[in-house]
Amino acid sequence: MFSSLRQCTSWLHTWTGLIVGWVLFFVFVTGTPGYFQIEITRWMQPELPMVPARVLENRAASFELALDRLQKVAPGAAAWRINLPHESLQSRTWQEFGIGWDEMPPDGHDRGPSGSEKLDPATGQVLPSGIEPRATAGGRTLYQMHYLLHYMDFDWGIRIVGVCTMLMLMAIVTGVITHKKIFKDFFTFRPGKGQRSWLDAHNAVSVMALPFFLMITYSGLVFFLFTYMPAGINAIYGSDQQSRKPYFAEIFPEFNRKPVAISRPGTPLLPLVAQAEAVWGPGQVRTIGVMHNQGAGEVQAVTLTRVNGSALDFQRPQTLRFDARSGAPLAPEPKTGGAARTTQTVMLNLHEGLFVGAWGRWVYFFAGLLGCAMIGTGMVLWTVKRRRHHLGSGLEATEQFGVRLVETLNVATIAGLPMAVAAYFLANRLLPLDITDRPAWEVHTLFAVWLGALFYALARPLHRAWIELFRAGCAAYALVPVINALTTDKHLLNTLRAGDWVLAGFDLTMWGMAALLALMAVKVKRRLDPSRAARKAAGAAAARPVTEGSVA
Repeated sequence: MFSSLRQCTSWLHTWTGLIVGWVLFFVFVTGTPGYFQIEITRWMQPELPMVPARVLENRAASFELALDRLQKVAPGAAAWRINLPHESLQSRTWQEFGIGWDEMPPDGHDRGPSGSEKLDPATGQVLPSGIEPRATAGGRTLYQMHYLLHYMDFDWGIRIVGVCTMLMLMAIVTGVITHKKIFKDFFTFRPGKGQRSWLDAHNAVSVMALPFFLMITYSGLVFFLFTYMPAGINAIYGSDQQSRKPYFAEIFPEFNRKPVAISRPGTPLLPLVAQAEAVWGPGQVRTIGVMHNQGAGEVQAVTLTRVNGSALDFQRPQTLRFDARSGAPLAPEPKTGGAARTTQTVMLNLHEGLFVGAWGRWVYFFAGLLGCAMIGTGMVLWTVKRRRHHLGSGLEATEQFGVRLVETLNVATIAGLPMAVAAYFLANRLLPLDITDRPAWEVHTLFAVWLGALFYALARPLHRAWIELFRAGCAAYALVPVINALTTDKHLLNTLRAGDWVLAGFDLTMWGMAALLALMAVKVKRRLDPSRAARKAAGAAAARPVTEGSVA
């Protein structure tokens, strides 16, 4: 019985992995850089200056200057915000001292216009907005590809990725069941053994980040739950957008409250910030907001928001509220959505790594690379097994259209897609700055290079296509920092001298990817080069008579 179950799960694991393998490889290749999507966008806008952080020397005076400016530019607004200097965990950039506001909505509108300014904390003077950076698709578009795909309707992209994610979760579970010695095999690697070597590599990378793979697939399904299975909402509220408005009003009441005009707080802000820092720690106040918050009735509230708050930290509140007239603490805003919304938010934070710092994002990044390796080795293993089966049956594998098609798609996807991502970054530096719809052309470059890799793999012998595309990818990534240095002043010498590890780290990562693809090209050449295999076979044949003679 258990043998039959294992055979069934083995078959299920093999075919579910193959059917969605190419889509999942695309999802992992485009989703893995997403943990640094903001850093990527910053690199893709080299016009932005490396500005030293400003420190609030006299916070009480700076707060009063900010309130003076808000009272001047937005009297009677629906909300005021004072942004304190801080390093944002979510945006991963240094936020300078500034203000923001939301105007009262005009008649017939739910929301009014908003504005923001950066201020000199010592004088209260408005700082210049700076140079307008180039238009770019940035890291966000690259990240969105992993769940929207591209060039298709939003709902179709979401659902296709959802089906593939479900099948991946199934493949992971069946893979654990199939490999009864999976943890023993994790410590076993037999190089140069063909199918056995590919299986060893597939087992090793799969077990290495198995908890991550389970988390990333399950969480991806959970926080898009009502997109994949909308029947529950449709049955209660209806399927059209107008009917669903009550649903969203119940889940997100903070976006549906009626704005009320505010005035300048009557209490000093510095003591409120001190109380918040006693709870969160020094420098952990991100913004000071003034508005009529939900649950406060007609009381105008001052709301302080925490810098590094996330949905995974349940011990400390993410916001603190005080009466704007007396400074007395107010009750926390009521949580909406219940346990279901909390669970969904936690899953989103886990999936996107919103709760971790820089080192945590690197852990996510390397786990994502292991996901690429797991999917890639699995797809290659399928073709190695089928090729061996055909040769063992006396068939020429090259004559089998299905095997050849899968092998070609493997080459174009595993070797060609990473090269296409490098082309995306090169396009950011090489496309004319004034070209119409420049962000779209960056994306077009990625897909054009990927399509070109497919045609190249169809035209070349299989072993040469593997080697040459890996070499081309290596060259493309190695060129990114070089082209960056030739076209901007944000090259490694300047960024390292300035201590800007976001920009310097991007260039160094490009060279790291180039080294990885160079290693892959060397490994593939050693494995697939026919001339090397022929020399090895000739050497074995030449040594055989001598050995037999000596034995005799």
